[in-house]
Amino acid sequence: MYYTKDTILFQNGKFVKAVDAHSDLYSQTLHYGLGVFEGIRAYQTMNGVKLFKAQEHFERLKKSCALVGIPFQYDTEDLIQIAYLLLEKNQLSDAYIRPLVYCGPNMTLTQPTEVHLMMCAWEWDKYHGDKMLKVCLSSFQRPNPNAFKTEGKITGHYVNSIMATSEARSRGYDEALMTDMYGFIAQAPSANFFLEKNGVLYTPPLGHIVQGITRQTVFNICQELDIQVIEKAMKPEELEGADSAFLCGTAAEIAGIESVDAKYFKLDWFDSLGASIQEAYKCQVREKSFSYVII
Repeated sequence: MYYTKDTILFQNGKFVKAVDAHSDLYSQTLHYGLGVFEGIRAYQTMNGVKLFKAQEHFERLKKSCALVGIPFQYDTEDLIQIAYLLLEKNQLSDAYIRPLVYCGPNMTLTQPTEVHLMMCAWEWDKYHGDKMLKVCLSSFQRPNPNAFKTEGKITGHYVNSIMATSEARSRGYDEALMTDMYGFIAQAPSANFFLEKNGVLYTPPLGHIVQGITRQTVFNICQELDIQVIEKAMKPEELEGADSAFLCGTAAEIAGIESVDAKYFKLDWFDSLGASIQEAYKCQVREKSFSYVII
């Protein structure tokens, strides 16, 4: 699914075939989960193949490294150039790019000194496709921000996400909605959450959630479309009586939610603010005008 015998990836300054790439089994990342990653999408736009929000993603990659003490020296512009070369060498246009910063062999619980960079790409449809999502409230909470740097995309943190997603799927749902340590709604395992009520969008504040780049894009779109967005701590009970909801993230893009714990939202998706934002987002990533989107 992710690579073939001809796929090329970038590893430590060289472009090599994926089947020939190797990593150390004594890696601190493999044993302890100390690593950092990003997810970036490329789109075939009106102006050629373009990475969406490339600078923001690579700056966050560097920030995530700094948060957990991983020394990382790559320049953002160099990382962007590597990503474009990677797409070219694999003849990809609409694609998902995964940079991974991983550590060398180290069995101690100390800051790494040997650090590696891998970057790969593959064709990948939207994480949830185009279907409306059946979501459940998860028994798993987001990590305590006093215990983890929750705003970073740290490899080990995603064990929490895997457990929440696996639980949701085992219960017959498409996705999970997680709360924070105080019982307020936080996010999905790999996407941010927005709720619509009476013509206003609400979303959890920063603190217990990943500071999503797509989340910020939604804020920007809402400003252009004159949609009010309020950051607000919300209890799960506030989902009842809401008009609609959606998830957003680089992999998921904008994904409408049909129901939470089998309780359906009031509005048809195509009548919701989320549907308008979804259409505007599609236009933005393709570098097309979305001035026709009417609220």
